[in-house]
Amino acid sequence: MSMSRASRSQERLVVVGGDAAGMSAASQARRLKGPDELEIVAFERGHFTSYSACGIPYWVGGDVEDRDQLIARSPEEHRARGIDLRMRTEVTELDVEGGRVRSRDLESGAEAWTSYDKLVLATGAHPMRPSLPGIDAPGVHGVQTLDDGQALLDTLARTAGRRAVVIGAGYIGVEMAEALINRGYEVTVVNRGQEPMSTLDPDMGRLVHEAMEGLGITMVNDAEVTKILTGEDGRVRAVATEDAEYPADVVVLGIGVRPETALAGAAGLPLGDHKGLLTDLAMRVRGHENIWAGGDCVEVLDLVSGRERHIALGTHANKHGQVIGANVGGGYATFPGVVGTAVSKVCDLEIARTGLREKDARRAGLRFETVIIESTSRAGYYPGADPMKVKMLAEHRTGRLLGVQIVGREGAAKRVDIAAVALTACMTVEQMTALDLGYAPPFSPVWDPILVAARKAVTAVRAGSAS
Repeated sequence: MSMSRASRSQERLVVVGGDAAGMSAASQARRLKGPDELEIVAFERGHFTSYSACGIPYWVGGDVEDRDQLIARSPEEHRARGIDLRMRTEVTELDVEGGRVRSRDLESGAEAWTSYDKLVLATGAHPMRPSLPGIDAPGVHGVQTLDDGQALLDTLARTAGRRAVVIGAGYIGVEMAEALINRGYEVTVVNRGQEPMSTLDPDMGRLVHEAMEGLGITMVNDAEVTKILTGEDGRVRAVATEDAEYPADVVVLGIGVRPETALAGAAGLPLGDHKGLLTDLAMRVRGHENIWAGGDCVEVLDLVSGRERHIALGTHANKHGQVIGANVGGGYATFPGVVGTAVSKVCDLEIARTGLREKDARRAGLRFETVIIESTSRAGYYPGADPMKVKMLAEHRTGRLLGVQIVGREGAAKRVDIAAVALTACMTVEQMTALDLGYAPPFSPVWDPILVAARKAVTAVRAGSAS
């Protein structure tokens, strides 16, 4: 039994989860309070801390040569900063009333209770695994942690066949499909949606579809996986839909992730519609003065729609951790929300979105105008000017920017940041047309593609308001 709260001179912070949000919170709290004021105990059930999960597809695909390049800070580095980090230790129960957590050492099986004055939950998310026959067969992999990535690479190394099926075509599914192509696999992507990248509208997703087929990936859209077929050795041999079977020596799940909140839910902590923890602006769990949560296990406010969303991104997790650490350490910080910005790529095709898709806007009860423009990344006469397509949504009558999607070649994706700032500032498309953006022929046409779209959106809003 650990020392009780009453018998300790300093406060104890317990952190559950040793990746971006958890260790950012612990590190920030340590900067503000020394070991004599605040004891910090952190639990991580895996083998790694503070790593880039977003980099896993590029490690699997060979763009990143060494796994350790994805690790920002090792357990030893955290311990050197005065954090009692306990690896391969899983928290199995939260006793909110008693202010303690039960943990189990995954190597020895030993269990213990640890009391806390302040608790940070950074339990992350887990890959969705649909309840299908054969889903747990050897050779079927979800990819969320470095341990997951290593397990997949181990399978690829010992599997003789070169056929892979990716189930799902979201960010992870698309990135893993390209990674497997880079590894020399014959890749089929089975996607239940109309087009890949459901975070885009289907007309923009079609451009991603074409790029994937250009890489040699076989795209199967509007298809529901019904079961995973196995061979006599029990290993995966094919993925079945209602209409066909797709041979597979390895299967990767790219269906998305869900918040890892079973512990929190069992302890009675508040969960949202997406099963993520609900927090206030200070990232404190609602209704609990001494419990905070951040990273992939929480839901965040969408500043455009005004609704709670679950978005698993390392950028948010690190910001959550900084906010939590500041508040735990006696300072003050808030996380106001997100606008839903994300970027990815397929080969040299860049994909970006921020704000609302058409169906998001409809779901929120908004009326809107939509425009699509085609432009280039540089002045048309300058070498290397590549085409890009920009789709922009603006609110009916007010002209408030609601969302932007961009698909193009080099120089396309990061232009979405202009729109992300405009969304955060609640700008109208007319206000955007006056933005003083950087211009020189190697970087942009005289009118940047974002501004071309904004000008066209202004015309659409005026026409829509007049009708």
